[in-house]
Amino acid sequence: MLGVLAERGQTVAVAESLTGGLVAAELTAVPGASTAFRGSVTAYATEVQHTVLGVGEALLAERGAVDSEVARQMAAGVRTALGADWGIATTGVAGPEPQDGRPVGTVHIAVAGLKGTGKVAVLRLNGTRAEIRRESVRSVLGLLLDELLGSVRAKDTEQNGGN
Repeated sequence: MLGVLAERGQTVAVAESLTGGLVAAELTAVPGASTAFRGSVTAYATEVQHTVLGVGEALLAERGAVDSEVARQMAAGVRTALGADWGIATTGVAGPEPQDGRPVGTVHIAVAGLKGTGKVAVLRLNGTRAEIRRESVRSVLGLLLDELLGSVRAKDTEQNGGN
């Protein structure tokens, strides 16, 4: 995925809540990651989601931090804050207790891309706290890769006359 970004001259930034820096760690484990990885914000506190990432204060008050729209705003906010082409975000409940009325294993992930493109997914995960966090990392990186490859496939279709 970082290779695809680097080939395109594009970058990614990460906003994390429940994963607490694991997405950034996964990306930076790849040699040469600095060509495409701009940085990350670990917004574990709801206040940080608002003040640093620009998530709506009313949204957070009404729905709490574990919400699809919160994830979408986190991804868009980190993209803007760190000057990246793509922003990705994770927010959810890894446990051991429910949060904001959401059960353990409820996770929202998001991608914010070029020209307002993006995608949000809701996950219902089982397992230990560590397993939920690991699967959240895998899922948000997979969502980004799907968006990247989807834009390549769409461009390829255009170039091939819609075939």
